[in-house]
Amino acid sequence: MLRIHVSRLDLSRVRMATRPDAMWETILSFHRLRDRRASTVFGKWRTETRARLNGEAQLLAAVVPPRGYFPDFLTPSQEGAEPFGLDVVMEALRDTPADRIRHELDLMAAGRRRQRGMRGTGGQDAGAGRLTAALPAALSEGRAEPLGRLIGALRSYHDAAVEPYWPHIRASIEADRAVRGRALLDGGADGLLATLPPMIRWRAPVLEADYPVDRDLYLDGRGLLLQPSFFCRGTPVVYRDPSLPPVLVYPVTHTGAPEFAEPGPWLGRLVGHTRSAVLQAIGNGCTTSELARRAGVSLASASQHASVLREAGLVLTLRHGSSVLHTLTPLGGSLLRGGAPLAMS
Repeated sequence: MLRIHVSRLDLSRVRMATRPDAMWETILSFHRLRDRRASTVFGKWRTETRARLNGEAQLLAAVVPPRGYFPDFLTPSQEGAEPFGLDVVMEALRDTPADRIRHELDLMAAGRRRQRGMRGTGGQDAGAGRLTAALPAALSEGRAEPLGRLIGALRSYHDAAVEPYWPHIRASIEADRAVRGRALLDGGADGLLATLPPMIRWRAPVLEADYPVDRDLYLDGRGLLLQPSFFCRGTPVVYRDPSLPPVLVYPVTHTGAPEFAEPGPWLGRLVGHTRSAVLQAIGNGCTTSELARRAGVSLASASQHASVLREAGLVLTLRHGSSVLHTLTPLGGSLLRGGAPLAMS
């Protein structure tokens, strides 16, 4: 279990990430690529991504184990950084001090040895074993060339596995932010923490979470950044190094429907002024009751229109307490903007 100790000062400094984090999504998606579970959500993505890869997975496997600790330096903290984007993150990774890389790779290696001890030594071919040992060893020497190879592999993997799906990832994070924002307005930071996914429980002054090891994290007045993640699954993630800026990466709620499906034949049902007004009324998010009031329709009609928009891939719907919250998908937002796409940032 993970226990995050939150003082009253920390509670006043709890904040939501403003956007998806490219590197957290990249690393966590690599976990999902090797995971056979959640095929309804990730099955199509896995098939498409594997077809695009060209050796990156073998290289990344040397520094991102299937389970357990992976080095903190792979996901540099970029809170407040401007400009914010993949290039900035890659430069931060390139600037990681050699002694930090060496220390974190040693921690990863120790974790791998423990796991091998628990399950035996079989199951890994000799070539993969040599690479798993060789790349971390080269990185630990502090030379620029192996770090450049790793950064190149991360970028290529991101381009294959994450970037094509960025609008869907961003829409899911924005939908989650809308739910958390409602909770914050309704109940303050206490209310916000109480609405996090079920594997995270707010028992003031401690935020408890399901976690693979027993750990206490003391915020010490630094506050906590809440980072929703599309590819996080099962349990949240925090930095192992307690001196790093505290961040809690947690999974967004997936509805169970294929996340990357293209809009179906329902799009033709959108013709008409009323449904356009409903789409505009949803804007940055609203409940069904608010939608009915904004669009000037009955509650039943608002629910029916939202259902059609959701089937068309224009709206995401998440439960918030006893009500539901509707937000626009990238396609819905693009339709309102006259076709202008959502940029990655």
